[in-house]
Amino acid sequence: MEDEAQLVTMRKTLKVTKPRFDASLVYLTRKFMDLVKIAPDGVLDLNEVATTLGVRKRRVYDITNVLDGIHLIKKRSKNLIQWVGSDLDQVAGKATQQQRLRDELSDLSTMEEALDELIKDCAHQLFDLTDDKENTKLAYVTYQDIHSIKAFQEQIVMAIKAPEETKLEVPAPKEDCIEVRIKSTKGPIDVYLCEVEQDNLGAKTFEDMDTLTSETK
Repeated sequence: MEDEAQLVTMRKTLKVTKPRFDASLVYLTRKFMDLVKIAPDGVLDLNEVATTLGVRKRRVYDITNVLDGIHLIKKRSKNLIQWVGSDLDQVAGKATQQQRLRDELSDLSTMEEALDELIKDCAHQLFDLTDDKENTKLAYVTYQDIHSIKAFQEQIVMAIKAPEETKLEVPAPKEDCIEVRIKSTKGPIDVYLCEVEQDNLGAKTFEDMDTLTSETK
């Protein structure tokens, strides 16, 4: 009974000491690397390192043995080591650049998603307009409409009148020309050349324009 009582007492008095983070090898390694960054030519005196970090020299050896094993430092003497790995400033710069590129990629992805939603919304609105039979009689554009667009002024605009399901393709432009391909199986295709002038607006309509082609392909 006395032995059991002593065992219980010992269990109560024993305390498990958890390792403190500030004394861990990871924390000390980070502090060690901070010293390497500011050391002239990457050379450190291990005695000074132990004093600066406030640890025993044995703990510093734990760090240097690992770094020496992966060829990031070399021993110049018993207490002196030198960093021989990559330039730490360049490594930090590359990390910053990579983070900046990741941020830009994230911004572009967000913008792409927003544009996709906008395209879907525009397509949905366009389908609603074309499916409404009441809008069929208003499905045209006049010369005055084109003339009112400033970007078209003093230019020749091609206006295309084609049946449903007409396919239009624009291959990669060449140095001296741009090719446009139009194909329809449900009726003729009318292409009008509309020269947009700043003056003499008049009351022109597409019927007054020059018809370039009118055929089914």
